Amino acid sequence: MSVANPSKTERIDVRASTVVKQLLQDAARASHKNVSEFLLDAGVTAAAQTLADRRQFVLNDAKWQAFQQALDRPVQDKPRLKKLLRKPGVLG
Repeated sequence: MSVANPSKTERIDVRASTVVKQLLQDAARASHKNVSEFLLDAGVTAAAQTLADRRQFVLNDAKWQAFQQALDRPVQDKPRLKKLLRKPGVLG
């Protein structure tokens, strides 16, 4: 899906506090964009980064073979990891 020059047929409504709205307006102005352009550019970039590792997994042949070998190796006991995962974390 190309997002370079999509036709703009859909609307996205966003509610924000006065402080956040002012911040977005200031950032848009500094970027020589209007708020809609600024939000869309930032949102598309963030969305692409968020989804990149969930959509595509690219390795050359040598790294793919190494990855396959790692997956095929027998499971190894990791006592220190097991101990770490049994301890309560900082959040409880």
